[in-house]
Amino acid sequence: MILKRLKIPMRFVGETNCYILIDEIQKKAMVIDPAGEIDKIVGILDNLEVNLEYIYLTHCHADHINGVNELKRIKGGKVLIHRNGRENLANRIPILDEYLGLPPIYLKEDSIVDDKDILHVGDIELEVIFTPGHTNDGTSLYCKKEGMLFSGDTLFKGAWGRVDLPTSSFDDIMNSIINKLLILPDETIVYPGHGKPTRIGDEKPIYLESKPNID
Repeated sequence: MILKRLKIPMRFVGETNCYILIDEIQKKAMVIDPAGEIDKIVGILDNLEVNLEYIYLTHCHADHINGVNELKRIKGGKVLIHRNGRENLANRIPILDEYLGLPPIYLKEDSIVDDKDILHVGDIELEVIFTPGHTNDGTSLYCKKEGMLFSGDTLFKGAWGRVDLPTSSFDDIMNSIINKLLILPDETIVYPGHGKPTRIGDEKPIYLESKPNID
């Protein structure tokens, strides 16, 4: 498997991580959260001569989906988002394009995903984990074989995603992190939507210490 990370500059949020997963044997790829700089993404796909199978959206925010339409126009691929994202993309309020200083984004998914769905990109197997909290359509992607988690804006190195935005919830994001992500093996590498990678084992103390003391 080949993994590429692009750090895409975005107004007000610094940089958004876009990930490209490639099965180099079967020449198939998935792009996660194409926020922009589509020429660079297309260049990587073309140089490696791979077919784009999926454009995966970890959630509906504009700083993660800004480049989807252009990428799909050039390279094809099915746009995937959690079923709650269908409504968010349709009513557009949770997209926050204006809030982030971006032009209006009109986007429609090709298919929806649900918790525990399994996706295949060639021989790469990825499990969908429903992780609401930052948004009500947030998902993470877990590759057990490679020990990798793509956490969107749910879990960052030393922090969690904002919960003061439309459809967000502090209780939901804590539940998602503690009961769905921190149960993964400690050595699992976490690739977040912003910032540097981390490991599940390195994040556990933060959340264990934040639990109420009931002794």
